[in-house]
Amino acid sequence: MKIIVTGGAGFLGSHLCDKLIENGHQVLGIDNLITGSLDNIAHLQNSPDFEFVEANSLDPFPEDLDFDQLYHLASPASPNKNNPKSYMSLPFETMQVNSIGTWSLSEEALKRGAKFLFASTSEVYGDPLEHPQKETYNGNVSTTGPRSVYDESKRFGETIVSSFVRHSKLDGRIVRIFNTYGPRMPDDGRVVIEFVKAALSGKPFPVFGDGTQTRSFCYVSDMVEGIIAAMEKGSSGQIYNLGNPDEFTILSLAQKIKELTNSTSEISFADRLPQDDPKKRCPDIAKAKEKLGWEPKISLEEGLKKLIVYTRL
Repeated sequence: MKIIVTGGAGFLGSHLCDKLIENGHQVLGIDNLITGSLDNIAHLQNSPDFEFVEANSLDPFPEDLDFDQLYHLASPASPNKNNPKSYMSLPFETMQVNSIGTWSLSEEALKRGAKFLFASTSEVYGDPLEHPQKETYNGNVSTTGPRSVYDESKRFGETIVSSFVRHSKLDGRIVRIFNTYGPRMPDDGRVVIEFVKAALSGKPFPVFGDGTQTRSFCYVSDMVEGIIAAMEKGSSGQIYNLGNPDEFTILSLAQKIKELTNSTSEISFADRLPQDDPKKRCPDIAKAKEKLGWEPKISLEEGLKKLIVYTRL
């Protein structure tokens, strides 16, 4: 098949391109390189089954561009306000790609009768009052807080896709991606790579609050398998949580990374959590198990070992 991946030079998008090519497909990666990197796809440049175009996902496609599937992964994803590539530093670009971009890409897929997948996020649940989070939970999200440029634009992106499915018969589905980590992860302030880098350099682990807030961490190869399963086996109009249901406190993550790296790093506590930072985050993946036949295979320890080896190179 001919497949388009927006955000194709990003952390997750580049791994998706790898797997789709491995599965025998022809892939066109589209990325404006605001947060993506050509380094992530350098190994694909000589592949006859891969093409890359530096472009904005808001731009219309050429009329003669034909494809069978479109994965829309383009968007800044880091919440670190001190990082120039975070969604807090790129608020308007983030809102545009998840709203106008999603609308435009839905139209492009509909025009060609192609299957469409929108990569949403666990952030649509906000600071959840339900735990673990099911797809039926509507969330506890601020519309005006600093994270809302990402949270709310992803929520609106889901509304756009659902409306195209309902009213225009787009063959579209939505995945809500929970914390994902692995090789090529950018050093953009997300907790796993932040802790690994700190451990390897002997610097303190930067922990917000008291470290008892929880997250679940899915290794990138497992996530890619889930995304492809949602496109190929998922039903149009459906939403699927994708993530690892094993839940860890931030403190236990720091301790695990410290052990695996034999690091001398200590914990450095910040005074408080960032505004609207969720206290708990864990997916209920029963639907993905039942409908997609998917669940993660790689444990946190195994995945961290792979990332540590990669980061040390």
